Amino acid sequence: MKVYCTSGIGADYRLFTHLRLPEGFEVAYIHWIPPVENEKLPAYALRLTQQIDTSEPFILLGLSLGGIMSVEMAKHLHPVCTIIISSVPVSAQLPRFYRMAGNLGLGKLVPASLLKAVTTVKHALMMRPAVNRQLMMDVIRDGDDQFIRWALTAVLEWENTEIPQPLFHLHGTRDEVFPFRLTTPTHIIKKEGHMFLVSSPDIVNRILSDILLPFAAAASPGSALPSIQNRTPA
Repeated sequence: MKVYCTSGIGADYRLFTHLRLPEGFEVAYIHWIPPVENEKLPAYALRLTQQIDTSEPFILLGLSLGGIMSVEMAKHLHPVCTIIISSVPVSAQLPRFYRMAGNLGLGKLVPASLLKAVTTVKHALMMRPAVNRQLMMDVIRDGDDQFIRWALTAVLEWENTEIPQPLFHLHGTRDEVFPFRLTTPTHIIKKEGHMFLVSSPDIVNRILSDILLPFAAAASPGSALPSIQNRTPA
């Protein structure tokens, strides 16, 4: 079964370098496409669904902005399940000042170069080991400035109340982008920040194995879907 992975803002498939799925599951990547002028996030996500083969069962997995996109795509498709990492499924879980910034149109005023500089410094100081630090530096450097400007505004203006089911949500207690206190994750990653998919992949791969394997068994006729265990510490 294919697991379609969507990356974060200004990033690409390389953030899934350490992802290891259990046997029977295949990683496929959703690639960013140029946004249309003044395009809203839901409309953009709908266009991304063209990259998905819906003729067979599939799973959506998204990191950060990719998690939001996966939620929006799931509203138009019928994935076996949706998995979001370091993200939020509804706009009410965004920090209040994000929403205020969106209402004021401040997202259009933040230069992509500034966002890149801030994240570069953060990962240069915090990301370990060196191979992961270099990975983040390369991804940030290659990020498309035009897409970053659009995506920042799109997230700040995003409105959604619908949660696709079943949904699995992995979130670090020290997430600096989407504060943990505002979220209701199904799997809690203690003492980890926004990029624990890169910094602590073993934890993520173990949780994903626990999530995915029951769905592999459920592929046979008459099998029931697994239940969601809420707020599970890791």
